[in-house]
Amino acid sequence: MITLLKNPLKRFRKEEAGSVYTIEFVLMLPILFVTFLFGIELTTYSNRQFQLDRGLEVTTRLVRLTTGRFITHDDLTKAICDNSGGLANCETMLRLEMVPMNPRQFSGLPAMPDCTSAPFPVNPVRGWSLGQQHELMLLRACYKFTPVVASVGLGKLLGADSDGMGRMVSISAFVQEPE
Repeated sequence: MITLLKNPLKRFRKEEAGSVYTIEFVLMLPILFVTFLFGIELTTYSNRQFQLDRGLEVTTRLVRLTTGRFITHDDLTKAICDNSGGLANCETMLRLEMVPMNPRQFSGLPAMPDCTSAPFPVNPVRGWSLGQQHELMLLRACYKFTPVVASVGLGKLLGADSDGMGRMVSISAFVQEPE
C-alpha cells in the first residue's frame, strides 16, 4: 500500500511543469480568502444595520403617535429590539439618545454617539426627553456588536474600540403629534 502511494508522490515531486501554477495559486489564495471574508463581514454588517434602522423607524412611529403616553428609556429600548428582528444581545448593547431640537436654531447631536460596552457599567442616559406636542425630536441609537471575523478584512476595521467591538448608529427625526 505504501509503495503504491510512494511512486506517484515521487513523480509528482520531481515534475516541474505545474510549478508556475502552484506559485500563482499560493500568491492568489490569501487575496481570495480575505476577499471572501470581507464579503461575509460586509453582508452581516449590512443586515445588522438594516435591522437597527427598521427597529428604530417602527418604534419612532409608535412614539410619534402616542404623544400623551409616558414611555421610559427601557420601554423604548425593548421596543426597538423587538422590532429589529433579532439583533444579538440587543437590550444590553443598545444605547439611545432622544433630545428635542429647535429647527430654527438647529445644533444637532454631539458628534460621538454614546455607546454602551458590555464589561463596563452603563453611564447615565445622555439626553433623554419625551418632548411635547409639535416638537421636533431627534432619536439616535448606537448598537455595539462583535464582528464575525474580527482579525481580517472589514472585521478588523469595524472592531475599533479596545474590546474589539464594532458599532453602528442610526438616527431618526420626528415631530410629536398632537393628542
